[in-house]
Amino acid sequence: MRRSDILHLLEDYLLRHPEEGAPLTPLLAEFQAEAGPKNPAALPGHITFSAVVIDRDRRVLHIGHQTPGRLLAPGHAEPGDRTPLAAALRAVREGAGIDPGDLCVTRQFLDQAIDIGVEDTNTGPSKAESAHRHYDFRFAFYLAAPRRPALHLRGEEVAGAQWLPFPDVSSPALRAKLLDSGLDGQPEPVNASALIHDGHGRYLLHLRDQREGIWEPGAFALLGGGRERGDACLEDTLLRELAEEVPGLELTDLMSYVVEEETSTDGLAVPVEVYSGRWNGDPDEVDLQEGVLIRWFTPDALDRLHLTPGTGDLIRRHAAQHPPADGATPGARPPRTEAPAGTELHVVGVHLLLQDEHGRILLGLRHPDSPYAGGMWHFLAGHCEQESAITCLVREALEEAGLVIDPRDVEFAHLVHLVDSPGARPRIQLVFRARSWSGTPEVLEPDRCVEWRWWHPTDLPEQVVPYTRAATGGILAGHPYSEMGWGER
Repeated sequence: MRRSDILHLLEDYLLRHPEEGAPLTPLLAEFQAEAGPKNPAALPGHITFSAVVIDRDRRVLHIGHQTPGRLLAPGHAEPGDRTPLAAALRAVREGAGIDPGDLCVTRQFLDQAIDIGVEDTNTGPSKAESAHRHYDFRFAFYLAAPRRPALHLRGEEVAGAQWLPFPDVSSPALRAKLLDSGLDGQPEPVNASALIHDGHGRYLLHLRDQREGIWEPGAFALLGGGRERGDACLEDTLLRELAEEVPGLELTDLMSYVVEEETSTDGLAVPVEVYSGRWNGDPDEVDLQEGVLIRWFTPDALDRLHLTPGTGDLIRRHAAQHPPADGATPGARPPRTEAPAGTELHVVGVHLLLQDEHGRILLGLRHPDSPYAGGMWHFLAGHCEQESAITCLVREALEEAGLVIDPRDVEFAHLVHLVDSPGARPRIQLVFRARSWSGTPEVLEPDRCVEWRWWHPTDLPEQVVPYTRAATGGILAGHPYSEMGWGER
């Protein structure tokens, strides 16, 4: 547990309850100090964490103690507690035998403290500890199931247990907050996920980071996340999470599909509202901000993936209920729309313009037996397959020359609209400049290219592909477009 965890709890609590500043100011000052508390004994009191467990009848669990006035089950932080919330869960498990999976957080408070109890403790002469102050951070939880779990009370000071209605809660400050809270004891979803499909049997999955503290690290999951205080509803939660994780991914036909239950990193039960929505974009085109990657998968591929619990069954259920509307085989690519009458389809070529520190550009000498431009110098290039132009560029650079290029470092430089000969299919030749890259050009496809060499753009070799020369000249002149061969068509 970090200092900042407790400091954020304190600051957030005092924003909601500024009238309680006086008793909490000494503790706040210690945590706001640059050095912070070095030793718990140096704090102006003891910090504990407890769970306010609420059942479906709006009754609160009280664990009786031999110490007068103590009717909750507080616990001090221990090294294994990742967060204050986790410390409260451990305290109620140790004091009452209630497992985290029996509980869920509330929409009103999430991981905020509903109350911070401040109590001065007078220790008797038989105790080595002197009189001190207790700061008890209290978190509200609902029972996840309708029936109360069996209690297993532990500890020498535990004297019994009671379920008391809000008006009978022993702490006046907590009682007032409960009565004013709107808490009703009925669990509701506090997380939202997106079941994204393309309408043709493919589903979009997100590969999560392999990092400690992340829920199901290294597994494929649905996109989504937890509710925050500023979210007006769970649909807002989902849209905010998508904007943070994959800006630019916009769904259509968004609707609530089902509520599933998952388990948090702390072991809590987490009801999740799953929304279904359609998208048919290229995962490589979006700017992924969190996780490793997103990819399309068909239901028959799920058995080969490491998935978060329940994800495979959820997708298969949706796929069975929503077969492709066009009757296509699930997972097949969307049917291609015929071009309008009179349209002539073009071949799209993608070309890489690299310049070294001397301003020279990289060209490759094509193999003499190459079916196109044998024995001539040309850009590193390739034809677009079922992919975006920049994805093609990055792939070709790696396959042909071992160069690694980040798509974010690529910018458009020039377009040549070309027809090679009368009656030939016209071509769109796109030239992109890479601002940076890693690696040294290598000949990796010797049947196509036999040498890479740097050339000054104003002193190109005689045997250079004509539109390569035209594009280079256009770029030097600051022209984004040129065309060749159309006058002879």
